[in-house]
Amino acid sequence: MGRFRFCSRSLNVAIVALFLLSFPFMCFGIRYFPANGEMEVHSGSDVLFGYTEAPEYRNGVGCSRDSIHVAMTIDLEYLRGSIAAVHSVLRHASCPENVFFHFIAAEFDPASPRDLTRLVRSTFPSLNFKVYIFREDTVINLISSSIRIALENPLNYARNYLGDILDPYVDRVIYLDSDVVIVDDIQKLWNITLQKNRIIGAPEYCHTNFTKYFTDSFWSDPMMSRVFGSRKPCYFNTGVMVMDMEKWRKGNYRKRIENWMELQRKKRIYELGSLPPFLLVFGGNIEPIHHRWNQHGLGGDNVKGSCRSLHSGPVSLLHWSGKGKPWVRLDEKRPCPLDHLWEPYDLYKRNHHRHQSAVGSFNFVGVHRDSEIL
Repeated sequence: MGRFRFCSRSLNVAIVALFLLSFPFMCFGIRYFPANGEMEVHSGSDVLFGYTEAPEYRNGVGCSRDSIHVAMTIDLEYLRGSIAAVHSVLRHASCPENVFFHFIAAEFDPASPRDLTRLVRSTFPSLNFKVYIFREDTVINLISSSIRIALENPLNYARNYLGDILDPYVDRVIYLDSDVVIVDDIQKLWNITLQKNRIIGAPEYCHTNFTKYFTDSFWSDPMMSRVFGSRKPCYFNTGVMVMDMEKWRKGNYRKRIENWMELQRKKRIYELGSLPPFLLVFGGNIEPIHHRWNQHGLGGDNVKGSCRSLHSGPVSLLHWSGKGKPWVRLDEKRPCPLDHLWEPYDLYKRNHHRHQSAVGSFNFVGVHRDSEIL
C-alpha cells in the first residue's frame, strides 16, 4: 500500500487519501489485571488523557485468520511514538484485524500498566492487544553506562527477554521500536522467510565500519575477538527485527546475550547500550531484509542530534533512532524536514487537527545516503 519513492531534490509530499473502516472485536488487556471494567489513571499526566480515537480499520479481501504478532515497549516518555507506530501499522495493513500487539511496560514507569492498558483501549477500541509487565530487576544489575543516559533505560533491554515475556504460543514476532512509522503493509515483513536456521531477520549495513561498535580492548583480546572468526559480521539495527521465538527459546539466546553483558561490566568492551550484545551473538548470522524496512538514524546523531536525510531507495519503514524524536522537535517548533512525515500518524489531540486527512502514500524527494550512527 503506502510507499515512498525518492529522487534528489526538495521534499514535496503528495497525499493520497484512504478511507478504511473496520469491525470491532475483542481487546485483550494486561495479563495481571482484569481486561474489562473502568480503571483510574493515577499518573495525573495530560499525556494519558490527550489522545483522539483512531479510525477503525477492517481486513481487505482474501485475509486469512492467521495472526501477525508485533512486540513493542510502551512507557510514558515514548508514548506518543508508540501510539503513532501502532496507527501507522493499522493504516497501511491489508489485514489490520489480524495484527496482534504485545506491549511491554516497565514495572516502575510513571504511567502504570493499568493506565497504559486503558489508554490503548480508548485510542484503538478494536485493537487486539495485551500488555505485559517487564520486571526491571531482571536486567538492572547487568546494565553498564553508555554514551547517552537514555540508552541505560532497562526497558531498552526488554527485547532480550521476549522469549520469557511473551506467551509460549507466540513462536514468531516482529519487534519494533517506539520511534518508527510503517508506510507499507506489515504482512510483507511478516512473510519474510528466515533461512539457514537463522533466528533473526533484519536489514544489514555491511558498508559500515563494524569495528567502531567495540573498544580497542575487545579487538586486542584474541579470545573475545575470535567470536567473529568464522563469521562476516555486519551492523544491523535492533529496532526492527523478525524473530523466531521458538528457536530463540530452544537456543537460550537470552542467556548468551546476558553473558556478554556480564563481561561488559568487567572489561568495558563497548560504549553503546543494548545493541552490541546482539551484534556479538547474531552478527554474521542474520537473515538480510531489504533496507526499505529500516530507514533508521532519522533522529540525528547521538551527540548533536542534528537532522538526518533519508538513504537512497524506496522506504517501507522510517525509524527516528538517534538523539532527536519527532514529537519533541515538532512541539518545540524546531522540526527536521522528515519529522513532518511522522506527524500524520500522531493522535495526540493537541496536534491532531493539523493532519486529520488519511494518508495512503507519499511521493517524496530523497537525498544522499548517510553514514551509520554510533
